Amino acid sequence: MSEQIKHECGIAMIRLRKPLSFYQDKYGSALYGLNKLKLLMQKMRNRGQDGAGMATLKLNVEPGHKYISRKRSNASNYLDDLFSQVFRRFDELTPEQLNDAEWLKDHLPYTGELMMGHLRYGTHGDNSIETCHPFLRQNNWKPRNLILAGNFNLTNVDELFTELVDLGQYPKEISDTVTVLEKIGHFLDDEVQRLFNWFKPDGYSNREINDLIFEKLDLQRLLRRASKKFDGGYVMAGLIGHGDAFMMRDPNGIRPAFYYADEEIVVAASERPAIQTALDVHISKVHEIPRGHTLIVKRSGATSVVPFTDPGTRSACSFERIYFSRGNDRDIYLERKELGRRLARPVLDMVKNNFKRTVFSFVPNTAETAFYGMVKGLEDELNQIKEEKITSLGKNITPAKVRKVLEMRPRVEKIVVKDAKVRTFIADTTSRGAMVSHVYDVTYGIVENEKDTLVLMDDSIVRGTTMRDSIIQIVSRLRPKRIIVVSSAPQIRYPDCYGIDMSKMGEFVAFRALVALLKDHGKEHLLQECYERCKAQEHLPKEEITNEVKALYDEFTYEEVSAKIAEIITPPNIKPQVDVIYQTIDDLGASCPKNNGDWYFSGDYPTPGGNRVVNKSFIYFMEGKNERAY
Repeated sequence: MSEQIKHECGIAMIRLRKPLSFYQDKYGSALYGLNKLKLLMQKMRNRGQDGAGMATLKLNVEPGHKYISRKRSNASNYLDDLFSQVFRRFDELTPEQLNDAEWLKDHLPYTGELMMGHLRYGTHGDNSIETCHPFLRQNNWKPRNLILAGNFNLTNVDELFTELVDLGQYPKEISDTVTVLEKIGHFLDDEVQRLFNWFKPDGYSNREINDLIFEKLDLQRLLRRASKKFDGGYVMAGLIGHGDAFMMRDPNGIRPAFYYADEEIVVAASERPAIQTALDVHISKVHEIPRGHTLIVKRSGATSVVPFTDPGTRSACSFERIYFSRGNDRDIYLERKELGRRLARPVLDMVKNNFKRTVFSFVPNTAETAFYGMVKGLEDELNQIKEEKITSLGKNITPAKVRKVLEMRPRVEKIVVKDAKVRTFIADTTSRGAMVSHVYDVTYGIVENEKDTLVLMDDSIVRGTTMRDSIIQIVSRLRPKRIIVVSSAPQIRYPDCYGIDMSKMGEFVAFRALVALLKDHGKEHLLQECYERCKAQEHLPKEEITNEVKALYDEFTYEEVSAKIAEIITPPNIKPQVDVIYQTIDDLGASCPKNNGDWYFSGDYPTPGGNRVVNKSFIYFMEGKNERAY
């Protein structure tokens, strides 16, 4: 993606089902689980660049001994910094100590049977160490301790916060993370107290009741009660102080979650290839947590996947497939190729099948796989042309003529190169902008001046500023006759409120194109009318709110919006004509059939809170407020 946008976080959770000595004997290290957690987080580092954190929990620890350990980092090299602090505890041990699993567990932190890691990509707020997950809710009662990490955004934090206040709580801040922690924590307290009250009349001692609570705590019931009013996209993982663990996924399956279990280990994570790599297991052994379900690992090690809410319509985030998840997942790799393949025909239509005068390239680095797919599509189209040319030779066919036809091929080149990260300490805006424009460099001498069309594949165009101020500026120096930008994603028209940092509608180049078209066609009054409809719904229950912005886009064709976007991203004073081709929503759905969440493209939000957010975002645009809409 030419423009970086912040997005979903990454979570990893591990439960070792054997004593630490087992891993020492079999794998040569009692730190087997810790090493696997580090590897899982390294393989998902694409999911967070603002910080990282991890926590461990020890089973069967006697009172008076620490059994929960946590470490977090928001350093620039957050993962290295995090694990260097953790492993520093083991650096000065003797070989005998390092090989004594029981001694390690008794004397050192981070040697538990349960562990959790989190990679943070903050969508808003500060990037202080306090915002890094996991979060702790601590208590002297073991089963009331909660360690929580999540990949989520909720649209109704204010509503949930008010509920906590009505319960008598005083949350320390209004944020979805703290609200969720306290919400789950409240019902955890309630379930623990319910069990205590149930067993106390039977004459059990308090310590005996503890053991019964450890065994009988019903996480399915707890999570069902706690999440009843959650509205948004989420995966949340939790460790309970006595040793239960869970990873829950929202009822629409918006955020991704996978797990693997065998007799030695249970692992859950945000991405499937991370589990495959870390444990060297086949794709068939890694399972998706179904929407509206939770993976539960009891203190005993027993594992189950059960519903905690009624599953809704599957709306798994399609942006995960286009860009966010790492492309080494087999299905994602093939889907990205298919996204590119489906764009080959529209591109050839625009250049009128002129292979001789068209150079095909891509914007590094995440568009590369889609580009391979487009090249495959171009080759398929060209093969048909070759077949027709050879057939048309008839009796005049000769080896030389056939060879000439067979030598036809797309001009595929690496034109745009991502240079080393440009850092500037220049204060004035003009000079800083000039420096940033050189993040990309180009390969000179391949595009023929004023004769060739340059086709550039990107995986999405969100704001258009990098495309206008950097990429098109610099490729125009190659003096192509025409530049065609191809997006493997459809037009991003609406804000996201389930994890991606795309909440301010006025920043989207597609929305700016819509506003410009309304002005061009004398329909600017429709903006005010839409604003009034949004204001009229502002205080309705979220279930009754409808997306009022969709009607504005209905005024123009998809192609008209694309043409206006091309105008907006064309820098002043460049000679080449600039055009834009976007993926269609229909072809997106055909390419990624299992990840059909497309609300940022279509405006069809999977939860009621989404419609409230889009209307609020439009209200803020009209009122000139530079604020998030949730």
